[in-house]
Amino acid sequence: MTLIKDLFKVSPFEPLRHHMAVVMECVDLVEPMFEAVRNGRYDELDELAKKVFKIEHKADIIKDDIRRIIPKRFFLPVYRGDLLGYLKLQDDMADSVEDIAALLTMKKIVLPQQLTERVTEYVAKIVEVCRRTNAIADYLPTLVEGELMGEEADRVLNMVAEVEHAEYEADRRQHRLSQELFALEDDLKPGDLFLWFKIFGELGQLANFAEKTGDRLRRMLSS
Repeated sequence: MTLIKDLFKVSPFEPLRHHMAVVMECVDLVEPMFEAVRNGRYDELDELAKKVFKIEHKADIIKDDIRRIIPKRFFLPVYRGDLLGYLKLQDDMADSVEDIAALLTMKKIVLPQQLTERVTEYVAKIVEVCRRTNAIADYLPTLVEGELMGEEADRVLNMVAEVEHAEYEADRRQHRLSQELFALEDDLKPGDLFLWFKIFGELGQLANFAEKTGDRLRRMLSS
């Protein structure tokens, strides 16, 4: 709590940036987890998943600290509901990574060789969406003094549009990947088929939360 209070003294948006940095620590473990699955390194996967669970819990604590402070002590230059909504969407990203880690460690699941390249590309696109959203968060502090306007505001709005396009591309990849997965249903155990479908869907949710986070920032800019 002390750290969050100190960050609020700098800017009401610094705690959000701090929270997003922790969320991205979770996101940065997504590709290594899938690499571990791809190579059958299940002990390594378990260790990576434990890290995700620990970091996600840290993000939850930060989120709760921010929520306790924002409504009570600070006059904000934007609508509190938008700020808290933005915080929740960031936290949803971390929650989604936690769900992915839980699904990947449900059993020693094997990635079908036919899907390896497509899955690798899909995961990379999901992480790209998240990183693009993270880049937008760097502009949050300028909101406090109403400095985000003109060309700079246009730049941020363009970045939000790029996140939306990247998320759209991720959706298309998910659809194609799901089609290819079900084309293998005669070769896969029903449980593996269902589990991979759930994993692909949760990856899509991660990208969706990242896109919504950018959209919420756009709402704050236009309010």
